[in-house]
Amino acid sequence: MTNDASKTEHFRTLHHGPAPLLMPNAWDHGSAALLASLGFAAIATTSSGFAATLGQLDGTVTRDQALEHAAVIAAAVSIPVSADLENGFADEPAGVAETIRRAAGTGLAGASVEDYTGHEGEPIYERALAAERVAAAAEAAHGTGPGLVLTARAENHLHGRPDLADTIARLQAYQEAGADVLYAPGLTTLADIQAVVSSVDRPVNVLTMAGVPALAELGAAGVSRISVGGAFAFVAYGALADAARELHDQGSYGFLAQARGGRDAVQAAFSN
Repeated sequence: MTNDASKTEHFRTLHHGPAPLLMPNAWDHGSAALLASLGFAAIATTSSGFAATLGQLDGTVTRDQALEHAAVIAAAVSIPVSADLENGFADEPAGVAETIRRAAGTGLAGASVEDYTGHEGEPIYERALAAERVAAAAEAAHGTGPGLVLTARAENHLHGRPDLADTIARLQAYQEAGADVLYAPGLTTLADIQAVVSSVDRPVNVLTMAGVPALAELGAAGVSRISVGGAFAFVAYGALADAARELHDQGSYGFLAQARGGRDAVQAAFSN
């Protein structure tokens, strides 16, 4: 990848390989560099993992913070990076388009926009408005600088609305609106995932969760991309909490054995 345009095009082609693209989510410069050193062909950011680095919960980061973070991750590695931009930090299509236009200038190869409103009473945008938001994002993603691979997310299953028919209808509408990749996080059964894949003509991303089929099964079902969301970040935070509790509550140092593995990984990743 010699420039942003070639990186974007390479990212697009990675969705059409013989096996699903494994795209883990990094939460800071170091985690991005480490994941790239392990041979992953692309990575994504994670809104929840990044928020944790600021001592905040998911959904509380501002647009400026998210875009600055995206630029840091994109600059940390030579492989394509796709940014989790939540709902585009706006309700109206024009605001979503502005977010994507700004994202296109950060060195990213891709970005995602979801239909989660952030409002507890009405968590998912009405379908027509949601499609308008994707259309505005797609126009900005494809018409700004080197362009971005746009992922459109249908969030029903993460927010108490396990309506597969509506999820599929939304993804079809987002496809028609110009999305390059489609994503319905929260799907866990092979039947539901196959139903989504067979109902659309764009690459489909699946989020790893408890109960999600193995990678080989997802590949056989036609899934094009697999991501982990904030899981890797929370694995790291969980290990930190366990080590701290051991020291604080037991006064022992069993965590040092795990620390050796982490130190070796860091030295291997950062010495190049």
